[in-house]
Amino acid sequence: MSTDTTTTPTAPVATAAVGDRRPVRFDTKIAVLLRDDLAGWQRLNVTAFLVSGLGTRLPELVGEPYEDADGTAYLPMFRQPVLVLQGGGEVLAAARGRALGRGLPCSVFTADLFATGNDADNRAAVRAVAGDELDVVGLAVHGPRGAVDKVLKGARMHP
Repeated sequence: MSTDTTTTPTAPVATAAVGDRRPVRFDTKIAVLLRDDLAGWQRLNVTAFLVSGLGTRLPELVGEPYEDADGTAYLPMFRQPVLVLQGGGEVLAAARGRALGRGLPCSVFTADLFATGNDADNRAAVRAVAGDELDVVGLAVHGPRGAVDKVLKGARMHP
């Protein structure tokens, strides 16, 4: 679920030029936070679902399509890295609250969604539970680096 933001999104800014081999430092950050007790397949599934919301809500995060030397076209991807972190349920609940409090666009995946089989049922499952009562197992967020770092306080890098 995306939150509505009052600011106009801008394209992520990198500090190194195209073709430059130095590390690029972006002004914004894309991060996924996963609950640390998920099975491997659940972590991958949740991550894929969560980032799809950011790409559609914030199209400026998506780069240009790819093409190989044979001319075969491929879909575009995010312009910048996606950090994947993990934490306990309390870390996710706090991160959700901080992201919403800062007005950052985010998506959530709740434990109930593992039992649904389609988008309409997914949205109904989230809608049926008050925000503070959601059993959040995953969260994706985008925003200024410092703000995202504060949202993710207490999380650790995914192994």
